[in-house]
Amino acid sequence: MDLTQIFLVITLAVTTIVLIFVGYQVFLVLREMKNILVRMNNVVGGLERMSTSVESGFNEVAGFVGGAKSVFKILEIIKNRKGTSSQEK
Repeated sequence: MDLTQIFLVITLAVTTIVLIFVGYQVFLVLREMKNILVRMNNVVGGLERMSTSVESGFNEVAGFVGGAKSVFKILEIIKNRKGTSSQEK
């Protein structure tokens, strides 16, 4: 074998080994990225559930306030009617 051919075979072998190593590292990075995305998805899901429960609480408070306003309006109407009836007598 010629010296150039030996050099090319050695270079090809080293390049192959390096590419196998790089491919394995890419595989490990992609697997870690998958794990990170799964964890982030769990966090986002938890935040979504928490925001839904907070929104539900705000809706309940808004309903309560709306009901209280209605009660006060009714009381004001009754008070005004009693005041008008007293003035007519």
